[in-house]
Amino acid sequence: MELIRMRVGARRALTPQITEFTLVPMEEGALPGFTPGAHVTVETPSGAMRRYSLVNDGTAPDHYKIAVKREPASRGGSASMHDEAVEGFELNVEAPENDFPMADAPRYLLIAGGIGVTPISAMAAHLEREGKDFNIIYLSRSAEEAAYLEDLTTAYGDRVLAHHDEGDPEKIYDFWDHFAEPQKLNVYCCGPKPLMDEIEAISGHWPEGRVNFEDFKPVDVVRADDEAFEVELKKTGITLTVPADRSILEAMRDAGFPTVSSCESGTCGTCKTRLLEGEADHRDMVLMDEEKADKIMICVSRACSGGRLVLDL
Repeated sequence: MELIRMRVGARRALTPQITEFTLVPMEEGALPGFTPGAHVTVETPSGAMRRYSLVNDGTAPDHYKIAVKREPASRGGSASMHDEAVEGFELNVEAPENDFPMADAPRYLLIAGGIGVTPISAMAAHLEREGKDFNIIYLSRSAEEAAYLEDLTTAYGDRVLAHHDEGDPEKIYDFWDHFAEPQKLNVYCCGPKPLMDEIEAISGHWPEGRVNFEDFKPVDVVRADDEAFEVELKKTGITLTVPADRSILEAMRDAGFPTVSSCESGTCGTCKTRLLEGEADHRDMVLMDEEKADKIMICVSRACSGGRLVLDL
């Protein structure tokens, strides 16, 4: 996909761990527009490709606005954005895509958990401009950690229900009253996996298409029981050790080898590579069963325990 050269026009701290970035194009000309729920893929200062939801209005935009949470276990992407993407810093950005589009409905319920508020904020602003009926449920650990909470409550008043559990399992929000009976409304939910799983479980009796989810972490790139393994790059004759907490693609990038990637989450197919030898632990969502014997997605997949891979690179 073609990359747009952009620079950080402004940045502001939303919470101690979340920073908003306003990205402006380096060259004159119209930016691709987008609809609520869209995201851009950014080549972060570390070289990692990361997806971030767009917060601003996508009608004839002259900038893209994203918010980035510094992840505690960051493998380079979010940490490098916070530490290196200062005002004026240049970045490559892919054109917007939307895997979380809105459909027309009589009413809307928007559910956000933590940093999942970014697409929900854009959706709320769009619905307000359209004069549509909606409510927001915003869950976070505390008010201090809730990005855009003040903006949302100022704009939408009592249509926003904010709930802070302070990390106490006994204070988790109970959604059952909202989902006990199917309603004539569309639900859009974005947040951490436990929230997604809960909403999916209690809405199973709703008509298909009414409850919609956005999740930027469809696979676990690194798992707690992962082990280091070796990868031979056949064309160069180099053998790399892939640490337990890094992907093949990241290990290659760390060693200075050029890599081609986009989503880095096992969903796009950009980094598909020929597997010449070895047994792969496939973690992607792209490969067909018949491809898995001799193909691998190097952004997420690994060698099976104790194994070694030989790649056509």
